[in-house]
Amino acid sequence: MTQLIRTPNLDRVDDVYQQLLLMHEGLDEAQSLKACARLILALSNHIGSSAVVLEAIALAKGKVEGSEH
Repeated sequence: MTQLIRTPNLDRVDDVYQQLLLMHEGLDEAQSLKACARLILALSNHIGSSAVVLEAIALAKGKVEGSEH
């Protein structure tokens, strides 16, 4: 079973961060939320494991044991 990787694992993180910010340029709040949802669904499909995606959701919500972030 695949588990969520919790250590830094992304190359060119600054470039990715910049593109995430630019993705929202010119969008209103509703459009921005829709863009985020589409990105999340695309990445979830790429991951291909509902268990990993659900773990990431719990982590993002701060509900993973030992995590308050």
